[in-house]
Amino acid sequence: MSATSFKANAKSSAKPNAKPKESKAISIRVLDKEYQVACPVDEEPALMDSVRLLDSKMREIRDARKMVGIDRIAVMAALNLAHDLIQLQSGGAGPDMENKLRSLQGKVEEAIIRSRQLEL
Repeated sequence: MSATSFKANAKSSAKPNAKPKESKAISIRVLDKEYQVACPVDEEPALMDSVRLLDSKMREIRDARKMVGIDRIAVMAALNLAHDLIQLQSGGAGPDMENKLRSLQGKVEEAIIRSRQLEL
């Protein structure tokens, strides 16, 4: 087991004289391997969300590509997640996302129209 610090946000908003956040050791499981990580108490839900996302991505890569080496799977998952993040940050959601948003907007508009018709 390895000990690592978890930090949900890369940017620190802490003041220079601020008291450090209280941390606790948390046991997590990724791809059937257990790790101990230190995590600020108030960030535990974010850590667990991150663990679920990473575990899911790693299983998806392992199963789709029949990869065995956990290091290789972890690197591929990290690259995929980094790519997704960069796409979101640059606004490059792509045509798939635009189509999904248009479809969702159409459904919402239809529901509003039906709702108004029921009120009359």
